[in-house]
Amino acid sequence: MAEPPTIELFIKASDDCASVGNCPFCQRIFMILWLKGATFTLTTVDMKAPEVLKDLAPGSQPPFLVYNGEVRTDTNKIEEFLEQTLAPPLYPKLASRYKESNTAGDDIFQKFSAYIKNPNPGLNDMLEKKFLKSLAKLNDYLLTPLSHELDQNPGEGQSSRAYLDGDTLTLADCNLLPKLNIVKMVCIKYRDLDINHIDLLPGLTRYLDKAYKQDQFCNTCPPTTEILWAYHTVAKYLNK
Repeated sequence: MAEPPTIELFIKASDDCASVGNCPFCQRIFMILWLKGATFTLTTVDMKAPEVLKDLAPGSQPPFLVYNGEVRTDTNKIEEFLEQTLAPPLYPKLASRYKESNTAGDDIFQKFSAYIKNPNPGLNDMLEKKFLKSLAKLNDYLLTPLSHELDQNPGEGQSSRAYLDGDTLTLADCNLLPKLNIVKMVCIKYRDLDINHIDLLPGLTRYLDKAYKQDQFCNTCPPTTEILWAYHTVAKYLNK
């Protein structure tokens, strides 16, 4: 029987170096390795004194992966490599069945950034509508039955699936959920808006409620204080 691979994941440390830092790309790879069931070591990198980067990945930013001694630094390529290398029958496949699952919600973070960084109250309503529209588009996707759901129940008018591509987390969720967690925490702080409890977006509420109950997601999230610290110089209060 072949020896299991030696895998080391390096991710951004929190500002106080006590936990994981605010980096959705780091969390994405952390989630993938956990969902794969792989054995790996996790190292948090102090970005104020990143000596480890000097030796292993000069000029790069976490995350990066050392797989059997070979360093990989591009997030998308790391994801692709892990999906190809940690493959069935020893490891589960995480790729989505539907290509649409990979792009669902892909404009949310851009709309959120414009909304949360805006200092002008006169532009807030317009930017908020664009942001909420991007959330509504994701909500619609989550409520629309996928082909396999219709095959099982041809009369199903609304999807009841837990995640983007079905009832198990996939690579698409590993990409989107870390960003949605940032959006949720920052919007509560700076706009008094909780995207997890918007009455008109039941699909999104269900999606986040299910996700926060999964160890592979909730236990890889950075502390809320770390997220808010990362945004304290760019997010704008409108009434202060």
